[in-house]
Amino acid sequence: MPLLKYKELGVDYKFPELRQGETLPEVMKHLSQDKVNLYAGAVGDFNPIHIDESFSKQTTFGGKIAHGMLILAYISEMMALAFGESWFSTGKLAVRFKTPARFKDTIIAAGRVSAVTAESSLNFSCDISCRNQAQETIAAGKTLVRLPLNNNRRQQRDVVR
Repeated sequence: MPLLKYKELGVDYKFPELRQGETLPEVMKHLSQDKVNLYAGAVGDFNPIHIDESFSKQTTFGGKIAHGMLILAYISEMMALAFGESWFSTGKLAVRFKTPARFKDTIIAAGRVSAVTAESSLNFSCDISCRNQAQETIAAGKTLVRLPLNNNRRQQRDVVR
């Protein structure tokens, strides 16, 4: 089956066309106590596991860890780079945390388009992960983004094989 151009499907998409198997733009962030403190203040989550060294050393984590939602924000940033505002309005995320993110970690959010289909919308399924500088997986999962078809075509075919 030939590749279909997004414009042929009536999709108003301002980013490079992504095909099955292509990688998403990586996002790299360096965790610090300052970043975690700012995040805690922004969301009102001052759980001592994130900000109190003496408390957190007594937990199963053995020290302070970053907020899980902060890590998910890095995934969201990556998805927004790839899909723009469509990520915020139609994106879905399913993720599992594998190991905690620690201060001084460098977190790399990465992903790959696992499928592209056209139905009532152009649908992108992606495999995503966050890893630290030691290549340990912090979180991994899947995302789905739906880009509406402007011409309301109801096509049921693969865009890319």
